[in-house]
Amino acid sequence: MVQYNPLQYLPSATELPDSDDTPVDNELQNLIPNLLLAILAVVWKDRMDWFFGVDMGIYYVPGQYPQIPIVPDGFLSLGVERRKSQRGRLSYVLWEENYIMPILVLEVVSHNYGQEYDEKQTKYAQMGVLYYVVYNPDYWARDKHEPFEVYRLQNGKYVLQQGEPVWMPEISLGVGRGQGIYEGWQREWLYWYDQQANRFPTPDEQNEQSQQQLEQAQQQLEQERQLRENLLARLRDKGIDPDTL
Repeated sequence: MVQYNPLQYLPSATELPDSDDTPVDNELQNLIPNLLLAILAVVWKDRMDWFFGVDMGIYYVPGQYPQIPIVPDGFLSLGVERRKSQRGRLSYVLWEENYIMPILVLEVVSHNYGQEYDEKQTKYAQMGVLYYVVYNPDYWARDKHEPFEVYRLQNGKYVLQQGEPVWMPEISLGVGRGQGIYEGWQREWLYWYDQQANRFPTPDEQNEQSQQQLEQAQQQLEQERQLRENLLARLRDKGIDPDTL
């Protein structure tokens, strides 16, 4: 008896376009999610059950033809393979990910209004994405929204979350804004936070902290060496041979 495998008749990531060919409107739409990815790669370096996509198409309707992806600026999925292959993911194809929907999506609003507060919000809710993050630092007044908003899906509708950073227990991370430097650019960025609202450092900050700790350790060793040399010199001045002690 021939067994029916529905995945056999669905297009794979290699057969689907890996982009909707719509360019991002500004570099922040890439830099902001890439910074979140870089931080997460450090925080979760020992975990292999997550994936954070940047400007990558999500194919989520198996029977749709032609296949049309939705492309958030960033998204996070849990319970999936960290690395699918040596080549990496071309797209996020739901039926190749055990139908695990992203748990969080991020949209960075640009000067070209992109339906972040209506069409996209409705679409993500229909998909079942639990957290929807909208970062709108420059055009929030135009759009009559706050510069930073996090929504949580409740009973099929997104509910705006209060406070900042917003703690997301299902992810064990908080998300919020903060001042910092990334790729030499001093400005406000989005960061991950722990449950005590402590911001996780960026890779550059972590490297700088490690370098400072190394320099402090070297300075302490040098101070101890100098103290020892001074002590030995004083003993010799008193006619005491240190080797006899």
